[in-house]
Amino acid sequence: MKKADIKNLSAGDIQTQLTELKAQYQKLKLAHKISPIENPIQIKDLRKTIARLNTELTTKQQ
Repeated sequence: MKKADIKNLSAGDIQTQLTELKAQYQKLKLAHKISPIENPIQIKDLRKTIARLNTELTTKQQ
């Protein structure tokens, strides 16, 4: 998810995206621990997207 896409979301939408992505992140981490996933870069990208969403949510709440 790009920064411009995140800026257009409302605070509620960001919150729902965060919960979905955090669940997906946990599943990917677990799958990677059990057996290496094909593209481990997905984990890094997902973590960065979660951080972007958290940053934008904090900005919108101020």
